[in-house]
Amino acid sequence: MAAAAVAPHALSEEQVLAACGQPDPSTKGFVMQQTMMRVKDPVKSLDFYTRILGMRLLQKFDFPEMKFSLFFLGFEEAEAIPAERKERVQWTFTRPATIELTHNWGTESDDAQAYHNGNTEPRGFGHIGISVPDVYAACKRFEELGVKFVKKPDDGKMKGLAFIQDPDGYWIEVLSPNGMVTIT
Repeated sequence: MAAAAVAPHALSEEQVLAACGQPDPSTKGFVMQQTMMRVKDPVKSLDFYTRILGMRLLQKFDFPEMKFSLFFLGFEEAEAIPAERKERVQWTFTRPATIELTHNWGTESDDAQAYHNGNTEPRGFGHIGISVPDVYAACKRFEELGVKFVKKPDDGKMKGLAFIQDPDGYWIEVLSPNGMVTIT
């Protein structure tokens, strides 16, 4: 069966509401827990996500037989992170909106290795977003730290938000909740 042609315009509010179902009661307690991104060099990526963005390493897992490591990061206070391993593992997987960085061992020394960020053809994954108190102050700091920008806050038609790139070229939207009110 051929797919129906889609008109090149936004869905109406009615179409959106008709497309959305009510959450099934059995999904109560589900939470968006992680987004996984493959990274070439974990040293560069861990530095970026902790020192530049302000996340903390929540948990690290190594899988020697499969030659990869996982790093879970999030915006958590250091004193909130349990010290005991089993408790920390369980706690990590209850945190909402974490980043899981996956490092396949050896990619850091392979000059040909690169990951697709989804923002060039074929398009797919676009970006993650972080909310900051002041977009302009955050971007001033990012600029001072040499972070690569895709879009600065006053570039383009959408003012007051920015896009930066991590060491692998993944895009990160930098936004302020107050600023988002003015663009919608």
